[in-house]
Amino acid sequence: MSIKINSYFSGAGLMDVGLMQAGCQIQTAFEIDKNACATYRANLGDHITQVDISQLLVTEQPDCDAMVFTYPCDKYATSADIHGTRTGDDLFLHALRHLALKRPKAYVVENVMGMRKFPVVMECLTKLPDYYIWCFAPVKAQWWLPQKRDRLIIFGTRTPFAPRPPVNTRPVSLAEIVEKDPQVSIPPSMFTRLNGGANYRDKPIISDPARGDIAPCAVAHYGKDKTTRLLADPRFKGGVRPYSVREYARLQGLPDSFSFPVAESHAYKQIGNGVPVPLGRWLGGELKRYCATA
Repeated sequence: MSIKINSYFSGAGLMDVGLMQAGCQIQTAFEIDKNACATYRANLGDHITQVDISQLLVTEQPDCDAMVFTYPCDKYATSADIHGTRTGDDLFLHALRHLALKRPKAYVVENVMGMRKFPVVMECLTKLPDYYIWCFAPVKAQWWLPQKRDRLIIFGTRTPFAPRPPVNTRPVSLAEIVEKDPQVSIPPSMFTRLNGGANYRDKPIISDPARGDIAPCAVAHYGKDKTTRLLADPRFKGGVRPYSVREYARLQGLPDSFSFPVAESHAYKQIGNGVPVPLGRWLGGELKRYCATA
């Protein structure tokens, strides 16, 4: 059974890749960033619209079985404390607006664990009348992938349902994502940071596949500073290097067939902003299971 999903804040489509792998149909997708839309179209199709969701009228959108919201997490993340920007935002209100007017059979919200620190947001998205709602926290990317990434999932249905939690399967190892011939540029600042240069608060996080390490969370700003997270690799000077774009994509579970027709910096950003593909596949399976009985 195929179910129709409207996807919001879709980015380059990582969540949607997982949903589609589970057999769901992405009826329409919405994203504000033009470069992310270009990547989405190149891989998943023309059903994505570049739009500011705050200007999007709900009544003009097609009905669907489920809505999936992966709105930006930078204002909820603990890292925002460094810059004094951990303030939340009003995008959740637009998610709520679409939910309230469309009232689909089911909905999913994905965000960082830090969103739980915003009681108004959590109340709006977990206390909707006439919905049965479950929260999964944390859902760990490392259950499937060699990456530390904890997420909050809100799962709502119109009728009683018991969504199954993710199954702990054998995760992909860091060694498995390493390219045979990685094409990476080495910024000169990498060696400065490694040596504890005064301009840096901390040294890079180095993950070694030979030790069975996993990578830290893949961040969106990696393209701007590839010295923060490094991969141990004896083939390179100093024995370390940044992750290639393809390796970064593999950390999120993207298949190698997924292409990035954009600049390298945009590719890293789109990957870091995305949702691990296996997480989307799990959610897609549960949405299908629910809609088959609803």
